[in-house]
Amino acid sequence: MFFSLLWLSVVHCRIYTADGNAMREAKIFPLSPEIERGSTLKLFCTLGKHLIPRRNASHIIWKLNHDLIPEEHYTIINESTSSVTISNFTYESAHVRCFTKMLDLGYEQLQTHTNVKSGFSPEKPTNISCIYYYDINITCSWISGRETHLNTTYTLIRKHYDDGIQQWINRDTCQSNNGSCAFFFPDIPYVRYCFQVTAKNTLNNSATECVPMEMLEIEKLEAPDIISVEKIAGIKQLLNITWKNPTIVPERRLCCLIQYRKMHSNDSGNVTDCTNHTETVKSYNLTGLQDFTEYAIAIQCKGALAKFWSEWSEERTGRTEEKAPSRKVDLWRVIESSQSSGNRCVHLMWKLLEEFPSSESIHGYKIRYIPENNASHTGSTHNTTDKKFRLLLPGEAYVLSVIAYNSAGESPEATLRIPTIGEITSKHIDAVWTFTLRKKMIVTWEASSVNEYVIEWYKEWDSEPFNRSWQYVSNTTNWTSQEGAFESFICYNISVYPLFENKIGAPYSVQAYFQEKPPTIGPEPKADYLGKNEAIIKWNEINKMHKNGFIRNYTIFYKSKGGKELNKTVNSNVLQYKLSSLEANTQYTAYVIAANSAGGKSGNTITFKTSKFNKEDLLYIFISIGLCMLFLLFLGIICTLKKQLLKRVCWPDVPNPAKSIVVGSEDVFMCNSLLKQGQSEDGTVGSEDISVLEPGMPHENQTELLLIKHENYESDHTDTGAKDVPNDHKKELCNKEHEVVKSVSLSLPYIVTEQDFRSQVLSAVKPNRKIYPVEKLEEDFSKPQFSPVQKSSSKDNENEDVEHTDFKEAATFNPYLKNSVNTREFVVHENLPDCNKNESRTQSTAPFQKNTAGQSYVTLDMFGLTIAH
Repeated sequence: MFFSLLWLSVVHCRIYTADGNAMREAKIFPLSPEIERGSTLKLFCTLGKHLIPRRNASHIIWKLNHDLIPEEHYTIINESTSSVTISNFTYESAHVRCFTKMLDLGYEQLQTHTNVKSGFSPEKPTNISCIYYYDINITCSWISGRETHLNTTYTLIRKHYDDGIQQWINRDTCQSNNGSCAFFFPDIPYVRYCFQVTAKNTLNNSATECVPMEMLEIEKLEAPDIISVEKIAGIKQLLNITWKNPTIVPERRLCCLIQYRKMHSNDSGNVTDCTNHTETVKSYNLTGLQDFTEYAIAIQCKGALAKFWSEWSEERTGRTEEKAPSRKVDLWRVIESSQSSGNRCVHLMWKLLEEFPSSESIHGYKIRYIPENNASHTGSTHNTTDKKFRLLLPGEAYVLSVIAYNSAGESPEATLRIPTIGEITSKHIDAVWTFTLRKKMIVTWEASSVNEYVIEWYKEWDSEPFNRSWQYVSNTTNWTSQEGAFESFICYNISVYPLFENKIGAPYSVQAYFQEKPPTIGPEPKADYLGKNEAIIKWNEINKMHKNGFIRNYTIFYKSKGGKELNKTVNSNVLQYKLSSLEANTQYTAYVIAANSAGGKSGNTITFKTSKFNKEDLLYIFISIGLCMLFLLFLGIICTLKKQLLKRVCWPDVPNPAKSIVVGSEDVFMCNSLLKQGQSEDGTVGSEDISVLEPGMPHENQTELLLIKHENYESDHTDTGAKDVPNDHKKELCNKEHEVVKSVSLSLPYIVTEQDFRSQVLSAVKPNRKIYPVEKLEEDFSKPQFSPVQKSSSKDNENEDVEHTDFKEAATFNPYLKNSVNTREFVVHENLPDCNKNESRTQSTAPFQKNTAGQSYVTLDMFGLTIAH
């Protein structure tokens, strides 16, 4: 690093107003310096005389771009001059400004500024080369070296050799700011030259050695012009090319390079033709080409001593003569399954053999098929330009042939035999193995008595027959594919067919992956048949497109909430698994991983919950419920059949006094009399009467008191009770009620309700008899009146006087009636025997009243018969 000291010259400039006075001191612009990158820069700023003594050097400040330079880098030279030193200047370009501080005005005034550039000295140019573009110019180029970042001038010096003085003499120069320069025609004589390059900038300069060059060596001609490319009739594999040579000095030797290539192909060839340049137009026969093939032709030329070829001419095309195909096509077939009609679809496909000459153009193909067992049949023929064809053939055997043709002729015939439907072909392939080696698929097999085979392969998921590939091999039991014939991560079906005579034997097929990787997607599980301690996890097989290899196994991972994760592994052919020993009524999560030789992939996670009960538990529960229901049903049937018995035992009938009614005494007494007579006729003895219950007495005593001897009743009421009823009617009445009376227990205290009376007694009473409800009795007994019996008697015996007796009512509590039910009791009629009358009067002394708490109710003992059989 070194110091670069620049003294900036100051230019004073004044601006005057109209009266000629100086307006102010103008700005000062020094020259722009250029320095070595990383060196020290020193600048000076001088104030004008008109700023002194108001301003001096102590008021000067410096700025680099917009940054203030510290004052320790300032140096005051004198009253008007100040300098600044900037060490290690690395800016490519920067502005340095000089200001004066205007303290009275409160701002800084720019006095001068400069643009400083830094760069490098030029390096010595290298690799000088020149080209003489015939009759145009000489252009030279060189390598300048590193970038200087400063203005650098390059000068190209051309010198010629003076044989007289034996030294190089400068002829002329040209300058440029880049790495090339040119001398233009016509000042280009064919003499010996040398070329030298110098580089110069403000920092330094450099120069190369003078490089000698021969004009004949650096000459470059213009491109030739192709006139025609034609074939010659009757001559195959040849094209005649005619072109115009570039301009050159006569009697000079000229070489031309002819390039030819097949159209739509990158295959090309070159041929060189060197002759003396004696004519302007040149012709050349290009041989060794392929028949009926289109070629593109281009030519470039140069002088015999020159190092540079001319540019390529424009391409011209031409086609060679056509010839008949010389080789048969490579034919194969795919036979679909037999259809219901008995026909089958045969897919024919073919390709040109690898050694098939590309010069043999193909215009089309002829497909011919004839029955195998009918030699006289002419067969059928189809033409196509495709390399595939579909045929629908009957079930018999056929022989197929394919011929390629063009305008010159036909190729040899390629044939295949199509077997009959159901024909059994022998198996000659015992086993097939596949493996990969250096990006190629290798297939090996074991066979017997066969020397020729067909290898067929196609993608497993591709069902299009025409997408299959095949290759014929012979005298070997292994086959290596071409690189790129198989794709990675795709399953292929590979079959080996034996060929013997003109028949195709049964194939041996295997599946193979050229390369495997983990499955793209995992199995999608679902839980099924959830039990108390078990569950079945099911999943579907992964799609063929996403397997990426042979699935080796499936692993089921499962765990309960907060529990340890468990797993089970099954073979690839298993698509469900039964998990056992699970906890009842517990939530589980599960997922399944499908694994191949390259790795595994898991599917979605599912959640399931085991049952609280299993089938056996539910069966026991249902059986228990069923037995209970059967028991209840059986109990209901028993209760229905024994309803009356159970009712009398468990729920005895308690009469409701509110719904009780009273039968007219005449009818009751009459029925009693008739029943008594019927009983007497049967030879039985029974008694029943209207009885009065004594309140507060036990049931046994009540029974004795309620029974009134029927004889007393008969002695007192025979005349009144039997006058109006004929004997026949009496018997009929008693007979109708016989079943009713018989069903009632003897001397059982009973309240005659309205329902009981209608169902058992009412049918025995004549329609003209009157029935009085209890409510009516309250009104009747509240005032003196005749009893119903007396009224009935008065109709038959008008002269007989019947005395009316008031009934009295006694309020008592009958302990027989449940729930403290109050009963009413009748007092005995006056006409009854004295024993009964007195007894009744002693029991009933209270007047008859409304139903109130503690009041007794009238009850009737039902009729009872004791029948002796």
